[in-house]
Amino acid sequence: MTAQTQVPFPSSSVPAAPRGARLPRTGVVSALTAAVVGGSLLVPGAAPEAAASSSHAGTALRVAASKKGAPYRYGAAGPYRFDCSGLTLYSYRKAGKALPRTAQQQYNRTSRISAGNRRRGDLVFFHSGGSVYHVGIYAGSGRIWHSPKTGDVVRLAKIWTKRVSYGRVR
Repeated sequence: MTAQTQVPFPSSSVPAAPRGARLPRTGVVSALTAAVVGGSLLVPGAAPEAAASSSHAGTALRVAASKKGAPYRYGAAGPYRFDCSGLTLYSYRKAGKALPRTAQQQYNRTSRISAGNRRRGDLVFFHSGGSVYHVGIYAGSGRIWHSPKTGDVVRLAKIWTKRVSYGRVR
């Protein structure tokens, strides 16, 4: 089940659906659909503020989720194309936090946390040998938002290895 949170959306004169009502997933949410759901957009993989490590982590997570489908491009940091560290840099910049450019530099800048203490919005670093080769934003339930590789797009994916560490942006 995908975690969902409500993101404020301009209301209209269309009456709201009952609380908890769910609409089928179509991949596109129109303004009318948002109004029917009660003036909110549902964002898969995003976390309520209380479940994220901080408000900036929750914001960064929502920004990353909003980039779903954006193409990968090596060295790109948005707003329309991203590499892995470019997506995390862009998402946290929109949340008001500065991160360095590369995955290794981001690893060096964040505070290490254990897997048991990870929260939505924390960074997930993938290791090979002694170096970090990939980074994503933890979305909960063992999943990350990331920009994987050439030919792929920003997407929600299951963490595929145990060779990861977690970092919290302060």
